[in-house]
Amino acid sequence: MTHQVHIIGGGMAGSEAAWQLARRGIRVRLSEMRGGGDMSPAHQGTGLAELVCSNSFRSDDDVSNAVGLLHHEMRRCDSLIMAAAARAQVPAGSALAVDRGVFSAAVEEALASLPTLEVVRERVDAVPAEGAVIIATGPLTAPALAAAIGDATGADALAFFDAIAPIVHHESIDMDICWKASRWDKGEADYINCPMDRDQYIAFRQGLLDGEKTEFREWEANTPYFEGCMPIEVMAARGEDTLRFGPMKPVGLDNPRTGRWPYAVVQLRQDNKLGTLWNIVGFQTKLKHAEQVRLFRTIPGLEKAEFARLGGLHRNTFIQSPKVLDRQLRLHRDPRVRFAGQITGCEGYVESAAIGLLAGLMTAAQFAGRGWTAPPRTTALGALLAHVTGDAEVETYQPMNVNFGLFPQLGESVRKKQRKEAYTSRAKADIAPWIVTL
Repeated sequence: MTHQVHIIGGGMAGSEAAWQLARRGIRVRLSEMRGGGDMSPAHQGTGLAELVCSNSFRSDDDVSNAVGLLHHEMRRCDSLIMAAAARAQVPAGSALAVDRGVFSAAVEEALASLPTLEVVRERVDAVPAEGAVIIATGPLTAPALAAAIGDATGADALAFFDAIAPIVHHESIDMDICWKASRWDKGEADYINCPMDRDQYIAFRQGLLDGEKTEFREWEANTPYFEGCMPIEVMAARGEDTLRFGPMKPVGLDNPRTGRWPYAVVQLRQDNKLGTLWNIVGFQTKLKHAEQVRLFRTIPGLEKAEFARLGGLHRNTFIQSPKVLDRQLRLHRDPRVRFAGQITGCEGYVESAAIGLLAGLMTAAQFAGRGWTAPPRTTALGALLAHVTGDAEVETYQPMNVNFGLFPQLGESVRKKQRKEAYTSRAKADIAPWIVTL
């Protein structure tokens, strides 16, 4: 074996991991199936780090935006993806957007300059049996390799379809209207309950039926719904009371302000260990994002809801990372193998590249014989890594963008209008000494 590390997947995460390793003199084989006779159903070309959907890396504001802060931290770590984005940048206001072709070419040029990196155009159908491995195959992992990953992680730890419910920042929920309780008061008060009367429910159901929906992409069109991820608007279309006997069932939930059951109830369940994020139970949806914000803010108690993530339903391949990976992105069953990028359950170009960057740095530390110290959880890199590797709730784990709800909370003395800047200021102060350790 001529290489020390085998990276599978030449997307954002794989390219970033390869850069972080090879620039430190570690011999890397980067396998990418496109260009070797195979194509994914979503890609158009064979370039490394091809941008499939949008050409935007979203906000570049590192003062009041979590993804902008992630940009800042990745630049501090000499990120290839951020450097290529700077070369390919096109006007987009406060967002960072790029020319797709220039961006991919910049990534390929940088990787080609590294003498210890070999890019091989080949499809890999099995997890390599020896040596260090980083699997960064993304949301459209080829079927044979996906099956091999299922064998390696456990069949119940691999998903092929997102059924994403919206997630709300806890501080934006009106607890003067909502209340915490479990059905029939059994066990702990694990749910936040938003009550609806009959008129509110009828109007809400009609909004679900009338709201503008997104369409499945071509390669998703033949993927059938299954009962466990049925879109809420599909349930609403089955009958006026279907939701009231499903995810909006009020039975056993006494409203402490009336002493009676509501006509219907929307429930939220804690989504991370910090208790800062709560998902709306059973609300996976194909409604367009603007429709979701408008309609879900008609729910009593969520009138001023701030969303960390909106709902969705689409084909994806990802593992239950908090269950199967350790804090260094290594597979519990086989620590030779790390995972990086969207297959770990992060969402977005920059987040995928960030997990690739961390996987590369972890592996580099291993080959240098150095201990690995994770970035502080108060940073964007640290918060995202912690969420993927253990801080998320396993049972409700779904792909997630970086957001301030993943960060440890600030003190109560910090005013709401100052919180975003307080998060970024704290992160920048805390990332500086960690960068020195690299």
